[in-house]
Amino acid sequence: MEALFEKAFTKALRKHSGIKKQVENKVRMIMEQPLALGEPLKGPFRGFYSCPVKKNFIIIYLYCHARRKKGDDEIVACSDCAERHDETLKFVLLGPHDEAYGN
Repeated sequence: MEALFEKAFTKALRKHSGIKKQVENKVRMIMEQPLALGEPLKGPFRGFYSCPVKKNFIIIYLYCHARRKKGDDEIVACSDCAERHDETLKFVLLGPHDEAYGN
């Protein structure tokens, strides 16, 4: 499994450094079972998954295999999609629930 971390994710991790160990543990768990731990999102976030780190604090990520299998790759068009194999996880956002969803 290949893991990629978007700038927004790494920036948020620095901002919320107090829970860095919890986030690292959750990332490892997601990498082992990306579909078992994540909840598929709908609407404007279709193609993404969310996973709680702790109450009201989430990780939003993409799993290339699931996105392609569902046909969501037409909705979520990554600029480097053709270069990535199916077993790639992209960790996109990290933060409090409302902040991560832009509410």
